[in-house]
Amino acid sequence: MKISSRGPLAAAFVAMWLAGCAFQPGITERQPVGDPDQLLAQAEQQAPEQAAQSRLQAADILARQGSRPQALDIAKGIDDSRLPPEDRGRWAMLLSDLGETEGDPSAVIQAAQQLDGLQLSRDQAALLRERQARALGQIGETRAAAQALLRLQADTGRIDLNDPIWEQLSRLTPGAIDELRDGASDPTRAWLDLAELVRASGGDIERLFARLDDWRGRYPDHPAARQLPADILALRDLRGQDVRHIAVFLPESGPLAGVADALEEGLRAHHMNEVNGGGRGIQLTFIDSSGGNFDALYQEARQRGAQVVIGPLDKDAVTALERRDRVPMPTLALNYGEDERNSAEGLFQYGLSAEDEARSVAARGRQDGHRSASLLVPDNAWGRRVGEAFADAWRDRDGRIANAVRYNPGRPATESTRRALGSSRPDMLFLLALPDYARQVPPTIDYYAYKQELSVYATSHLYEGRPQPRLDKDLNGVMFLDIPWQIPDAAVGGEEALPFLDSYRQLREESDPNMFRLMAMGVDAYELARRLPQFQAIPGSELFGATGTLSADQDGRIHRELPWARFEDGVPQPALDMSHFTDDASR
Repeated sequence: MKISSRGPLAAAFVAMWLAGCAFQPGITERQPVGDPDQLLAQAEQQAPEQAAQSRLQAADILARQGSRPQALDIAKGIDDSRLPPEDRGRWAMLLSDLGETEGDPSAVIQAAQQLDGLQLSRDQAALLRERQARALGQIGETRAAAQALLRLQADTGRIDLNDPIWEQLSRLTPGAIDELRDGASDPTRAWLDLAELVRASGGDIERLFARLDDWRGRYPDHPAARQLPADILALRDLRGQDVRHIAVFLPESGPLAGVADALEEGLRAHHMNEVNGGGRGIQLTFIDSSGGNFDALYQEARQRGAQVVIGPLDKDAVTALERRDRVPMPTLALNYGEDERNSAEGLFQYGLSAEDEARSVAARGRQDGHRSASLLVPDNAWGRRVGEAFADAWRDRDGRIANAVRYNPGRPATESTRRALGSSRPDMLFLLALPDYARQVPPTIDYYAYKQELSVYATSHLYEGRPQPRLDKDLNGVMFLDIPWQIPDAAVGGEEALPFLDSYRQLREESDPNMFRLMAMGVDAYELARRLPQFQAIPGSELFGATGTLSADQDGRIHRELPWARFEDGVPQPALDMSHFTDDASR
C-alpha cells in the first residue's frame, strides 16, 4: 500500500526534543547589509556552507525591510547544518520570530529542534523555548507544550508562566497526566495534582475550593500557590451557582425518537454513576418535546425547579431558538441551527457535527504540509454539506482543490476513486464514507497510483467502533479522527485513561454499537449542562469529554477537538507517537 500520512511536521518532530540545559554565551547581533536579491542569486553559485550564510543574510535583510513572508520562506529552506555555530543561533531566533508572527508553528518547531546545542544567551534560549511551547500548543501537541513550559519555569522561576502552563495542563488526558508523573520533579507533581483536583471536581465549585485549600497547604511555595491561574480564580465568582436541577427536552415520538432514546440512555447511565460515585446529586427531569411548544416547555421546566435545559434535538427548533434575542433559561441544544451565527443569549449548541470533523481534517492536512486535495464524498445532501465545509476550510488555509467527486454509495468505489485522483495527482484525499465503501478506496488508490504516495484523511464515519483487523486491513495508512470513547488506545493510551470510565464500561457493554456515539454524546451533554455557568462566565473553558475536548465559540456553539488515529494492521493506532519526544529535563 502506497498510502502515507507523514508530513513535514513528523520529520521535524523526529529531529526535535528538549534535552539538557547548558546555556552558551550570547551571539552577537549583526546589522545585515547588501541586496537580498543579489545575495540569493550568489547563493545559487556558492558552496553549500557559503550559500546557507548568504540566504540567512538575505532573509534577515528582508525581515527588517518588512518582507516577512518572503523572509520566512527563505529561512525555512536554509540547511542550518551548513551554518557555523554562531550563525545557527541567529538563524533559529530569526526563523522562530518569523514563524510566530506569520502564523507558521512548524517553522518555530524547526528552529527549536536543536535548541540546547545552539550558541544563545540565557534570555534568547528562554525566548526560543517559550516560542517552541506556544507552537506545540497551536498544533495540538499539548503534552509536549506543557513539558516545555514546565522546564522553562523550572529554569527561570517565572510566575507569569502559570496561565500558559495551566492552559496546556488542563487539556491533558488523564493518561498523559499519569505518564508525566513518572520521575517528575516536585513542582511538576504539584501542577499535576492541581490538574487532577480541578478535573475531579466535575463542576462542583464548592468541592473544588475546599480541596484547593488543602492543595495550597501542601505546596505553599509553589508558583501556582502564590498566584493561582486566572481560570481557577475566575471560578470563585461562580460559588453558589452550581447546577443542581436539569430539565431535558427530548421527543418521545416522531422521527427523532430513536436518537432521543440513545441520548437519554447515556444521560441516565452517567447520572446514576455520578450519584453512586459519591458526587453531589443533580436532579434530571425529562419533558416530552414532541409537541414543539418551547415557551410552554420552558415554563414547565421552571415550575419544576430546573436551572438549566438540555435540548431541543430537532434542527428546526434549534434554528428558531438561535434567532431569539435570548432563551428563558441557560440551554444546551443537542443540534446546530442553520444560521451562520447563534444570536440568542444563553443558548449553547452541541452535536456530533460531520462538518466540524471536515474542518478539522482540513486543518490537519495543511498542518501536515499538504497543498493540493481531492474530495470523495457521497452524492447526497449530507455529502454536499460536509464536502463544502472541508473545501471552505481548505481554501481559507490557501489550499488548492484538485478534484471534487460525488459518488453513488450503492456502486463500487473504483471509478469514483479514479476520478478523484485525476490527472492533477493531488497529495491528499479527503474521504467521507461509511465503512463498506471506505474499505474499497485504498486498494483502488494503490492500483491507480502505485508509484505515488497519497495521504488519505477521513472522518469518523469509516470506523464501526470496534477493532476488526480482517475487515479494516485495507484501510491501512488512512488517517481519521474519532471520539475518544471509540478509539481509546489511539486517543489516550487505553480504556483506563478514558474520561468517565464507569459510564463508558456500562454503556459499551450494554449498548447497540450503532448508537454508542449518541450515548457518549448524552454523557457529555450532562457534563456540559452542569458546567454552563462556567462556560458562560469564563471564555475558553474546556471539557475533556467522551466525544472530544469540548469548548465554546463566542456565539455558544460547542467545538469538538478530536484525537487522530491511523490504521495499522487493520487497527486504529496513535497517529503520531509522542513518547519518542519525552523531555526528561522538565521532570
